[in-house]
Amino acid sequence: MSPNTTNHETNELGQPIGFPVKDWEARAQPARTGMAGRFCRLEPLDPDRHAAELHAANSEDREGRMWTYLPFGPYPDLAAYTAALRAAAASRERLTYAIVDSATDKAVGVASYLNIKPASGSIEVGALAYSPALQRRPASTEAMFLMMRRVFDELGYRRYEWKCNALNEPSRAAAERLGFRYEGIFRQADVVKGRNRDTAWFAITDGDWPGLKDAFARWLAPENFDALGEQRVSLSSMTR
Repeated sequence: MSPNTTNHETNELGQPIGFPVKDWEARAQPARTGMAGRFCRLEPLDPDRHAAELHAANSEDREGRMWTYLPFGPYPDLAAYTAALRAAAASRERLTYAIVDSATDKAVGVASYLNIKPASGSIEVGALAYSPALQRRPASTEAMFLMMRRVFDELGYRRYEWKCNALNEPSRAAAERLGFRYEGIFRQADVVKGRNRDTAWFAITDGDWPGLKDAFARWLAPENFDALGEQRVSLSSMTR
């Protein structure tokens, strides 16, 4: 576990320097293998397997709200959407997963690992496109937990990032609910769909992870849900 970044040392000149990261070695790239939980499973994106189900699920968002802050979408038809998924699946810069609802066995969303930096042990979760069938459901939270667990427990990364349009209040709230710490705004960071984007940055470090892992385990436990599947205790109260 890394110490807090405020626990720096000083050099022979009395200047503050970063804390030592002992025996550090570059980490492995995430594997193109699935992850499974109680509410969902994550499968490496396969357009032939997932495109039609995802397109149908996304089409339930009649107003197209899910695409407002994303740099891609909406798509005019299944063919255009499938072409976009093929490009995402073939990308060497990201690893995209389809999120499959365990109750229906249907793909209802996608999420990706981005900005993968094995040398520094940093990775970003992003390109989240959640259909109405996934939004505000336990599976949406469990999917994020499964991706975190792979990053920290399986791969030993030091930092897990979440970035979003600074105007995207639901995404910012989701980041904080999931335990990401707010780090600031990068002003005029990008131009997306012809408009300025200021980017809000959030992150979890390996030092944060043990407490968050425990919070997720308690929230996802069967006893935290009533007979109707409603949570008894909120995750935000555990990760605050």
